[in-house]
Amino acid sequence: MARRRPASTTLRVALLGCGNVGLALYELLTEPVQRAALAERTGLTFDVVGIAVTSTKPVRSSAPWFDASLLTTDAASLVLRPDVDVVVEVMGGIDGTVDLLDAALRSGASVVSANKALLAVHGRRLSQLAYDHGADLRYEAAVAGAIPILRVLRDALAGEQVHRVMGIVNGTTNFILSTMAAGGGDYAAVLEQAQRLGLAERDPAADVLGTDAAAKAAILASLAFDCKVTTKDVHCEGITEVTAADVAFARDLGFAVKLLAVCELLDGDELSVRVHPTMVPLDHPLAAVDGAFNAVFVEGASCGELMLYGRGAGGRPTASAVLGDLVEVARSMRRGGTPDVPLAPKVRPRRPLAAIASAFYLTIDVADRPGVLAEVTAIFGRHGVSIRSMEQLDLAGEARLVFVTHVALEGAMAATVKDLRRCRVVDRVGTLLRVIEGDQN
Repeated sequence: MARRRPASTTLRVALLGCGNVGLALYELLTEPVQRAALAERTGLTFDVVGIAVTSTKPVRSSAPWFDASLLTTDAASLVLRPDVDVVVEVMGGIDGTVDLLDAALRSGASVVSANKALLAVHGRRLSQLAYDHGADLRYEAAVAGAIPILRVLRDALAGEQVHRVMGIVNGTTNFILSTMAAGGGDYAAVLEQAQRLGLAERDPAADVLGTDAAAKAAILASLAFDCKVTTKDVHCEGITEVTAADVAFARDLGFAVKLLAVCELLDGDELSVRVHPTMVPLDHPLAAVDGAFNAVFVEGASCGELMLYGRGAGGRPTASAVLGDLVEVARSMRRGGTPDVPLAPKVRPRRPLAAIASAFYLTIDVADRPGVLAEVTAIFGRHGVSIRSMEQLDLAGEARLVFVTHVALEGAMAATVKDLRRCRVVDRVGTLLRVIEGDQN
């Protein structure tokens, strides 16, 4: 199919979704001052020709330039309009949404999406579909909001041998953990605060259980290592078991607790992609990333270490990333350039989680009587897990033991925890955290 080209310097945009991000993007494209500045910088005029919503009744904006006549509940017809050059998807969802994007690409319209959950599952197929039908697919806003990490991996580091991409890619969990570290309360209280501030959804499960970060990790790994990675390939743990005491202990030991997405090649070829709360040394750049900010740390053979930092969520930052993709698509269309050729993904073996090496932090509550410590440490020794440090806190009638281990395999640590749960002197096995300082993969 021949590549669509916009009329002169005007690009016609169909917008799917008009929530926080969709409305912010609409304002960037249509507010008179913003519109004039954008045209001056790019030489392009962007015309929004339709906005698909679930209901046209709510008042979306009181701004005089908001055109309510653009609203429609017929998204399927909107994406197939012959005057649409680009479909921008910020509505979320997977099943019905992917059908709309599929139809748009098959019609020759390019697509810009911020939908990490959808792209983590269908990204490779949609990229091939875009190429087959002379269209572009761009999704910078799907990971880390305004931070242009995907563009950096795809373009600036295209010739780099990337070893690891590691980052804070969920602002909600980072706000919760950094607020806990500042003495703001335990997990439940800080989550409620985040919800009041609009930093956490009414149902925060995708954020606090790590699934949002896992989708982003899949996208990052796919780009960084030229292979097909979906959310099913990502080991995922959230922050719901992390306590204020854990965060305070970590700081006393010289660490900050962060929910990290870790994507890496081990021994040159084996892939590991995981999301879990991690103790990060306070002198590491990621440790200083507080509040709802995101940061992504990249390690490469030639470039060494680099980090991108910025606002990872919110209507305006995410809309800014979407707009950058829109401009990129428009310029490519004006040049008549062909879309990117999707390369066949490399087949990379996955290293099992049990074979990943890390240091660990673990708390356990035990009976406070002689011989208990020896019985507990014998379990660590039985599985080859060497203890680096141990502290004891006296509690009412029992003791809390806080361990930091030397580097051990995940499988050995899991077996240790399993036996500790069975041990007669152990009342409770508490939080298990990875310690990034000990990671020697």
